[in-house]
Amino acid sequence: MQQIRFGATGLKVSRLCMGTMTFGLQCEEAQSFAILDAAAHGGISFLDTADAYPVGGSLETVGRTEEIVGKWLRGRRNHFIVATKCFGRMGPEPWNQGNSRKHILDAIVASLRRLGTDYVDLYQLHQYDPGTPIDESLEALDTIVRSGKVRYVGCSNFLAYRVARALGRSEALCLHKFVSVQPRYNLLFRQPERELLPLCAEENLAVIPYNPLAGGLLTAKHDRSRPPAAGTRFTLGRVAQLYTERYWKEREFDTVDALADIARDAGVDLATLAVAWVLANPAITVPIIGASRPEQLRASLAAVEYALDPALKDRLDQLTAEYRMGDAAR
Repeated sequence: MQQIRFGATGLKVSRLCMGTMTFGLQCEEAQSFAILDAAAHGGISFLDTADAYPVGGSLETVGRTEEIVGKWLRGRRNHFIVATKCFGRMGPEPWNQGNSRKHILDAIVASLRRLGTDYVDLYQLHQYDPGTPIDESLEALDTIVRSGKVRYVGCSNFLAYRVARALGRSEALCLHKFVSVQPRYNLLFRQPERELLPLCAEENLAVIPYNPLAGGLLTAKHDRSRPPAAGTRFTLGRVAQLYTERYWKEREFDTVDALADIARDAGVDLATLAVAWVLANPAITVPIIGASRPEQLRASLAAVEYALDPALKDRLDQLTAEYRMGDAAR
């Protein structure tokens, strides 16, 4: 597996990151372990999780994913780069969520306990919190870096102007800055190309996009004439509606059909082509891939070695150009 420099830092990470948000709800512990084993066997040494995972869960399941990852990491922590996030509701009290100083300081301690480690390599704000001044959040992140609990900090799902403002405030206050962003990005959602990715390129921020397969729609396995299959993102608890609104649309299915034809002509799996397209963007550092079964990783792993022909990339760009426009990322 190729290694790549992580933005402006001196850190090197694997060219793909293993996302874990299916662990603990879509996948039980044994299946999650098998997926992590397959990822490690494929050369992935970068793992991404969050305290509020598994996705689609409830207050009864929050933290379960980190616990599973922590159990799997025992005895091999030094062989992996571990990233996690905070923001989501972790308890019944009003201060059990968001990006306040209290919640960030509480959340990192809880995440370290669940992960069974003394530190995480990358700690990210999972969402922007309009109810907390950004200075307060940045100062709290700086505190946990200086304490040794965290090596680097980043953000996820921030609009470009909010990333820019956070960088400016960190510089003004002499605080540790974001070194990475984690946006949604794929052939069916290209809005980050307009402002966020140019900002990241200019500021040398690492970009670790999630959803490179659009929640599985870019595998071409879904049938629009039938309801979504059980156990997929489109039927999973609280996120079912979110993923349906994002991708389960006639326009998106028409595009997937056209993309599948292109992949077939090129002699490559559509999932491999979709991940390779993300990798081909020079602003992208490491796509985050996911799976609910170990064998699903094969197509994504193959993308690292797949040489995307420039003419083929142009066809993909032209076919999906309309997805550069639309509502702001969620």
